Amino acid sequence: MPQPIHVNKNNLYTFSRLAPFIQEYIYNHNWTELRPVQIAACQVIFDTDAHLLIAAATAAGKTEAAFLPILTLLHENPSSTIGALYIGPIKALINDQFERLHGLLKEADIPVWHWHGDVSQSHKNQLLKNPLGILQITPESLESLLINKYHDIKRLFGDLRF
Repeated sequence: MPQPIHVNKNNLYTFSRLAPFIQEYIYNHNWTELRPVQIAACQVIFDTDAHLLIAAATAAGKTEAAFLPILTLLHENPSSTIGALYIGPIKALINDQFERLHGLLKEADIPVWHWHGDVSQSHKNQLLKNPLGILQITPESLESLLINKYHDIKRLFGDLRF
């Protein structure tokens, strides 16, 4: 099993709890450690039923802090609908995170979808046909989805966990 180069007790314990494909990704991308916000978020998500608000400086690892444990849990126990909903304030942020998550999830059986005004209808229709995995969406697009597909809400979000 790959391990980060610099390990301390918290890093190693948290790293060992992550899904194998995430461990492989960390190793292949030469991460030297998990950041404090990532360790703290993993502890809350793995060990409690508490709600979590992640606040940290720009480029501190917030996206991974949220997604690494969530993806691990969805990998261990797949959802039957969209399992995680990420509401992003702007399209550019969603696009950036989509590319990062898409790379991370290449080896996992968890699809990631992005949905906003610049995403093609054919891509949206693929999600509507088989709603699984992670959905990243703007507030405006979520409002439109809920209004226009209200008959499908349970089929889309019935097993939403995060």
